[in-house]
Amino acid sequence: MSEDKDAVDAITAQWFAVRPDLDTAPMAVFGRIYRISKAMGDAVEERYARFGISRGEFDVVATLRRSGDPYTLSPRQLSATLMLTTGGMTGRLDKLEKAGLLCRKPDPHDRRGLQVTITDRGLALVDEAVSAGLEVQRAALTGFTGEEVDALTGLLRKLLAGV
Repeated sequence: MSEDKDAVDAITAQWFAVRPDLDTAPMAVFGRIYRISKAMGDAVEERYARFGISRGEFDVVATLRRSGDPYTLSPRQLSATLMLTTGGMTGRLDKLEKAGLLCRKPDPHDRRGLQVTITDRGLALVDEAVSAGLEVQRAALTGFTGEEVDALTGLLRKLLAGV
């Protein structure tokens, strides 16, 4: 493979050899998106592990952080934002509460509800972890100009809107 070719080019070439009637352009696009997503997900997960959290746990604490002061949401709001079942959310909340990164309290406006709030420890951790994750992502983009990053962002936004 030449330096301009990658594993996805090899796959699409193999398909062309056995099925020249196929238009493999979508495979070339989505094969690369999948490989990039997997590689970046693994790299960011490794970085978050240094903070004692998984990517999924980071997502919970980061969602609370992004919600703004007082950094409080209901478990239902968290589940909806993260597209998790309530059972999946409960497991994450249990682990994060045990680690002292968040706390659950009764909702003063709903006797049956709970509120989840990030702790000071969780706030400090997520602020460090988000910076560490962005370092990994920024490093992957070092070969691009600012204009290229903007163009890629726009193209990916357009693609995402179409799926």
